[in-house]
Amino acid sequence: MLHWRVMSELDVAALRRDFPILQRTVNGKPLVYLDSAASSHKPRQVVDAMADYYYHHHANVHRGAHTLSTEATSLYESARATVARFLGAPDPASVVFTRNTTEALNLVVASWGGANLNEGDEVVVTVAEHHANLVPWHLFKRGRGIVLKAVGLTSEHRIDLEALREAITERTRAVATFHMSNVLGSINRVREIADLAHAVGAVLIVDGAQGAPHLSVDVQALDCDFYALSGHKMLGPTGIGALWARRSLLEAMPPFLGGGEMIRRVTLDDSSYAGIPQRFEAGTPAIAEAVGLAAAIDYLTDVGMDAVAAHDAALARYALERLDELEGITLYGPRGEDRGGIVTFNVDGIHPHDVASALDAEGIAVRAGHHCAQPLGTVLGARATARASFYLYTTEAEVDRFVEVLARTRDFFAAAV
Repeated sequence: MLHWRVMSELDVAALRRDFPILQRTVNGKPLVYLDSAASSHKPRQVVDAMADYYYHHHANVHRGAHTLSTEATSLYESARATVARFLGAPDPASVVFTRNTTEALNLVVASWGGANLNEGDEVVVTVAEHHANLVPWHLFKRGRGIVLKAVGLTSEHRIDLEALREAITERTRAVATFHMSNVLGSINRVREIADLAHAVGAVLIVDGAQGAPHLSVDVQALDCDFYALSGHKMLGPTGIGALWARRSLLEAMPPFLGGGEMIRRVTLDDSSYAGIPQRFEAGTPAIAEAVGLAAAIDYLTDVGMDAVAAHDAALARYALERLDELEGITLYGPRGEDRGGIVTFNVDGIHPHDVASALDAEGIAVRAGHHCAQPLGTVLGARATARASFYLYTTEAEVDRFVEVLARTRDFFAAAV
């Protein structure tokens, strides 16, 4: 059968030379890394930027008049401005550095939710949310008595927007959902969801953990109110993420953590707090990691996010076409243009962990488990699945290798029964 071929604007071979880890072997086989949705690899440029910071500029930020502190502060605040530009945000002060998307979403729930939600108020989510966009609400509602409403999927594994429209009422204060699903690969129609939320005066909170690495993001065009991301999923280091929020919302929110840096004045009896964004960045921040995140964003910007998105989507389409040819494979997620570079699947009669182990024996890294989305697994009727996820350094040949080894794995287990 003739296959649809991947036509990419990216010079993937040239890009791969920036990622030394892609040259290694695993179990004696060339590494095929298909787990970028969990954590992406880092180009030399990111590691070099962090090393340069530590070797030549390291000091604490915002707290010293000496040269190194001034340099470190400049690099840190420049990184904040870089994140703002990447998100299409006009004001760097509306960007708060966090450890990751999880912390950013917890910040929103605890701070904005704590100041704005009362018993009986409604928060609408979907069945396909990552646990980071569910568990904080669970913790919050136990003490506050809010109502958490979940919207389901269509038969094509997209969010049911008609059901969402019906779920949003005059009691709805927030809608919290993903930009791109970490399991289904589906890309949400964020602007349409924002319009539905704003029609009743609710805010829209977007989990951008998968969106920011793979899609061109403009928070103004999306018209969301909060957008959270993680650096390590977008070529940056671990331990750094960011929350963007509308300035008016952020300025009205109380602190999330208390300590140094986030204060204006402290006495033994009381405290007053700094303005934004410092109000939400208690203690010494992840300075080198912020520098690394900025370098990762510079790298992605140079490559072009539209080209990254097109490459990822093309690989997903190609992988789905190849997998459609194999009997005994169940595929999850929609087909069409609103899907990113994630392919989640199961092999009949084989546990996903066994599938992942068999692939790893051939040097192929995929994810297996519930992917921090257990409610979605229940809806799909699959407590665990395997997941292959692609990025700008993934090649068509690697997809071919994955499909070929998966077919052999299926046949091996079938013969052993």
